[in-house]
Parts: sequence; C-alpha cells; structure tokens
Amino acid sequence: MSDPYSWLELALETIHRANWYRSVKAIAYRPGPIVLLNGQPVLNFASNDYLGLAGDDRLIQAAIAATQEYGTGSTGSRLISGHRDLHRELEQAIASWKQTEDAIVFSSGYLANLGTISALVGKRDLILADQYNHSSLKNGAILSGATVLNYAHCNLEQVHHLLNQHRPQYRRCLILTDSIFSMDGDLCPLPALLDLAEQFNSMLLVDEAHATGVLGSTGSGSVEHFGCTGRPLIQMGTLSKTLGSLGGYVAGSAALIDFLRNRAASWIYTTGLSPADTAAALEAIRIIHQEPQRRTQLWRNVHHLFTLLTQHFPTAGNVLTGRSTETSLPPMIPSPHSPMPLPSPTPTLLPSHSPILCLQVDSPHTVLSIGQALQKAGIFVSTVRPPTVPTSRLRITVMATHELSHLEQLAEGLSQISID
Repeated sequence: MSDPYSWLELALETIHRANWYRSVKAIAYRPGPIVLLNGQPVLNFASNDYLGLAGDDRLIQAAIAATQEYGTGSTGSRLISGHRDLHRELEQAIASWKQTEDAIVFSSGYLANLGTISALVGKRDLILADQYNHSSLKNGAILSGATVLNYAHCNLEQVHHLLNQHRPQYRRCLILTDSIFSMDGDLCPLPALLDLAEQFNSMLLVDEAHATGVLGSTGSGSVEHFGCTGRPLIQMGTLSKTLGSLGGYVAGSAALIDFLRNRAASWIYTTGLSPADTAAALEAIRIIHQEPQRRTQLWRNVHHLFTLLTQHFPTAGNVLTGRSTETSLPPMIPSPHSPMPLPSPTPTLLPSHSPILCLQVDSPHTVLSIGQALQKAGIFVSTVRPPTVPTSRLRITVMATHELSHLEQLAEGLSQISID
C-alpha cells in the first residue's frame, strides 16, 4: 500500500531547492528597536510596530487591568457569551477616529477580510482586485464565490476598462485594494478608485492595515490622508501593527456594520477578542490622539533612512522624496504604478509612500545571503521571497522609536554587504 502522505516530503524538498523554505525566528523580551533574536541583540527593522507601542508600559498595564477585571478569554462568540462592554467601547473609539457611523472588531485582520468580503458578495457578483493585494483579501475573494478579476497594480485605466466591460453583467461589484501595500510600501490611488466605484455603482473596500496610525492628520489612515473622509466606502484595518495589539476591524455605515454582525461568519462563529487585546488597542488609540509627535518622529526617521539608502543604492521609478513635516503627511508619488524594475545584482530601492522601504534583489538565494550577513552584523531585516512576492526583496520597516544611530548603522551595514 502506498503512503498517502509521502508527497509532503517531496513538496518540502522542492521548497528547499527553490530557497522558499520558511521557519520561525524566536524573539525574546519586549518588542522595540532592539530585540533578542536567537539570544543575540539585534537592531529590529522587521517589525510592523511603526509607532513603537507594542512594548509600551501603558498598553501592558491596560491589558493587565482588563485581565484582572474580565479574565483571560472572552469564552465564546460575541453573540453568545463573548461580548463585553470593552468591545463596544473599542468599536466606538474606532468609528469616532475614522469618522464613520459604526465599526466592528474581529479577532484578527485576516478574519475581518474573510468574513466581510464573503458576506458582501456571492456567486452573482463581481470582484475587481489589485494583483498585489494581501493574502487575506485574495482568499476572502475566493471564499465569496464571486467572479474575481485582478487588475495590474494600481492601474486605473485597467480598472475603468474592466468595470466598463463587466459591471453590467453582475448584481453587485466590490473593488478590493490595500492602501499601503505591505510588501512594497507604495500607496493606492484611493480618490480615483472611489470615483470609479461611484461611477459604476460599485462598493470599495480599502485595507488600512499598514496605514492605520501612520497616515492622515490624526493617523486614522489613507482615507483621512487623501481627504476622502465621509465618502461611501468600507474601511478595514488591524489592531496588531501600529496599535500594538491583536485583532481586526471594519468601519463604515451603520447598515454595513449591522449587516456584518448578522452575516460575517468569521465574526459570528469565532470567540470574541480577548479583554487584554481589546484594552491594549483602546489604550493605543488614546496615545495616538495624545501624542502626535510619535507620528512626526516616524516620518523623520523614514526620510532620514531613505536619504541614506539613496546614497548607496539605485532607485526604481518614482520613489519617496522630500522631507517630513509636522503634519506627518508623506509626499505623494506622481505616478502610483511605476513598472517593477528587472532584478539586478545590485539591490534596487523600490517606490514607497510609507515606513516600508524595500530593496529588490535578483534571487531568493541572494536575499537570504544578505539577510544572514546583516544578522551576523547585529541587524534584523525581513527577507521576503516568492511566492509571497513576485521578486525577492529586503523589507525594511521603520519605527518612531528607532534612533538616528540605528538608521545609520543599517545603511552602513547594507553598504558593506558584498553580493555573491
């Protein structure tokens, strides 16, 4: 008899040969600009903790207080035994921040996208999706059963063409896009996408996971940054990046949120967010309102590191330029869909509007070698490879809590890496 599981070893061998194999890295102590990685202190440029709140004492104390009052777990679905007043307080805080009628909190950002997309559209409907969207958006689209058409990254002409050609054939249409694209750092052309959505009677969901707390005059995200607050759309985001906690949210009209409470399976059939995570996210929102200087410092760090990197590496297309301002608004890229450069032996700095700066390299082997060399030098940077991205890259993430010396050490370390 043959072994029905024998294919697993062969599949793993293939993954190893392609240099696509992944494994976990144990980080000790609190999150921050310096962490312990496998017992070694390293500069941390691999975290999504953009404002440095995940290790903040105030979030920790808020989580402890909530645990002491409510216990460690919510014990069930929010519709049965899992709802606490704390959950509603967080949802109202998010809605107020985003200037929407209401909001709903999920137990993860991935669940928020799966549940929302599959609740809003079905087999008689159409989804248009940016080809570089996050996995949760892509899998939510598949789960919905709708017809899914991908458009070239941030290509408005193709979005218009697809809507014009296909929209009349379907009951509903949902356009899906990240705001800040997590593996590239660039920003979607949100106002123009909203115009197209309105023109073709379509819904638009924007994933603000990496923009929440980072963009906008109050840090609420790209919708605020672009001056689109109040326009009809669906805003999704996470509590697990800039807010230093865990979970996801959707903000929008009261009707939308009420509908999701009744139809989003990943909310209905999942245990509610833990009291500790809920309280930590609430505290993070309070701090972001009270300390806008964190966001200002973040953008100063981003621009300083960008300037250092351009001294050592070629840039591709339109890249982040200008200087940080007191309003913490990043400068705009004239063309948001610059073509992806061909990989070359020398790392190339990709376009970015965000604290995510990527250096594209020519192969998975090369990016792994650079990552290992940096780690030996005391610097931790994400090495991202296919199939997560079409081309391998070093994904560098900047935090408000990085010191100038940290940024300079990273740039110096990168400049000294020899490419085999």
